[in-house]
Amino acid sequence: MVEEAVFRIAGLRKTFGPITVLGGVDLTLEAGAVTVLMGANGAGKSTLVKIVSGVYSLDAGTISLAGQPFTPNTPAEAIRAGVVTVHQNINDGVVADLDVATNLTLDRLNGAGTQSFFNPRRVRREAREVADRMGLSIDLGAMVGDLSPADRQMVSIARAMAHQPKVLILDEPTSSLSSAEANRLFELLDRLKARGVAILYISHRMSDIRRLADRIVSLRDGRITGVFEGERLDYEGAVNAMLGQKISLNAVTVRDGGRAVFKAEGLQIAPAARPLSLTLGDGEIVAVTGLVGVGKTALAETLFGARAPLAGSMVLDGKTYAPRATHEGINAGVFLIAKDRADNGIVADFNIYENMSLPFLKRLSDFSVSRRGRERAQARAQIAAFGIVCRNERDEMSMLSGGNQQKVMVARWLTQASRLLILDEPFQGVDIAARRDIAAKLRASAEGRATIVFLTELDEAFEIADRILVMSEHTIVGEHRNSEIDTERLLAEIAGQHAAVH
Repeated sequence: MVEEAVFRIAGLRKTFGPITVLGGVDLTLEAGAVTVLMGANGAGKSTLVKIVSGVYSLDAGTISLAGQPFTPNTPAEAIRAGVVTVHQNINDGVVADLDVATNLTLDRLNGAGTQSFFNPRRVRREAREVADRMGLSIDLGAMVGDLSPADRQMVSIARAMAHQPKVLILDEPTSSLSSAEANRLFELLDRLKARGVAILYISHRMSDIRRLADRIVSLRDGRITGVFEGERLDYEGAVNAMLGQKISLNAVTVRDGGRAVFKAEGLQIAPAARPLSLTLGDGEIVAVTGLVGVGKTALAETLFGARAPLAGSMVLDGKTYAPRATHEGINAGVFLIAKDRADNGIVADFNIYENMSLPFLKRLSDFSVSRRGRERAQARAQIAAFGIVCRNERDEMSMLSGGNQQKVMVARWLTQASRLLILDEPFQGVDIAARRDIAAKLRASAEGRATIVFLTELDEAFEIADRILVMSEHTIVGEHRNSEIDTERLLAEIAGQHAAVH
């Protein structure tokens, strides 16, 4: 590791009204090193990033870049100085209505000294150079809005890399990436380290941290609470410093499911895919894990009624279940908490109680007149139950941290009784504390329904599930009770080597 502090923050303070968000943060980023920043939702990570990237001004303290004062007034000024940020919200880093090539070169096109006319051939040539450096194999002519979340994330990251930054800040960059895409990003970061780039990597994924971290910094309540470095990093110590309490690493107490609530027989969800069957019992939580692209979301949407299966049958509470649309699934008591909350879940301009009641307005209304008092009382109960950090139920969703937005998403679907609750990547972009709050609430409320959770991260499956199913190539290839798991077999199934382990 090169011992040169290319970026230095000292005594950084920021308040919003009476609330102190950052209370004197000291942080250095060294050239050629990856510093991982861990912090629970609300710890001040987003505010810190926004100050560094020129979105917010600081109230006190200093920032220096290569020994010179660094005080960007806009994101463009930060980028021109060599400090580039890839934000957690994918849509902050791309323009959905433009094609991939234009997105990759957009900052150059808008920069000072650029040609006054648009040259498509030059744009295409420069975009190809950026894509090749990144190992990006996406069609440059494709509209970004038509891409999958993972591909949009890769375009956002590639756009940032085009600036050849001195300091690179990445906020949960692998949350939408497959293992292969994440590995490609890690290899790129290795090359940037070798060139002396200082990297601040915000993540709670232990697989990312173990692969990348030269140092871990824990942030809690706007203050640095721990710095961990050396040959053997203390991961558990970093988590404890982040949370302010010692965590239990024990697995859940596994429960066997009661009477079958849901059954699927011979279900085919993709052409040429092997049919699958599954049974979900009352009171149990089943996790479905596997790599990105193996069909987890397709299965979730099929169970919900958002897409029709190619073959097979489903039974809910002993009766044929064949929803032709999502409202039929909801009416039958089948609820889906979709991934990508920004696109599919929340309405940012609505407040908390409006977001919670949105799918159930008819149930909460008398003669088509919405009962606001009922909605607000329901929201207050869920805010207390989930520990959602807000002033009250009238706060707009855009005011909440990502973890608290996710808690609202989950709480929404627990306001009404369901028979089958489906959650697709419910912990995406959520810190460890919020993740465990959500998991504990789901387990505590599991009686009276079947619950199925689709997850890419194995750690998350271990923390919440009674049974773990493995998907590969749009079918189920393995089943494990969440106790004394054969890890070698489980990992082989995830890697697509299931034929060799049976």
